[in-house]
Amino acid sequence: MTAIRPQGITLNRTEHYLEIRWSDGCLCRYPLSHLREACPCVECRGGHARMGMEFAPDNLLTLTPARSYAMVQLNPVGNYALQPVWDDGHSTGLYTWEYLRHLCPPADAPAPG
Repeated sequence: MTAIRPQGITLNRTEHYLEIRWSDGCLCRYPLSHLREACPCVECRGGHARMGMEFAPDNLLTLTPARSYAMVQLNPVGNYALQPVWDDGHSTGLYTWEYLRHLCPPADAPAPG
């Protein structure tokens, strides 16, 4: 089986979302504040014991962001992840393709906000 990979990545700073078109044709739009709230780093997860996909939120849109966040930079990491730099200075979260695909909001979900 071939791994699903991004075919296009768009950071929309005006409307505050990250959009990824995946190799299987799926289009995912991630609200930035919700994406920040789902940060997979050890600090945000509360320690190494809470790392891994089993602790990933099942629905990104059910998270309640602490505040509104902006992404000031988006860096690719090898061929497997993105590393955002957030306006609060946080930059240690590596969002793997697997994690991002898991977080894809349902297509019929209402926009948060």
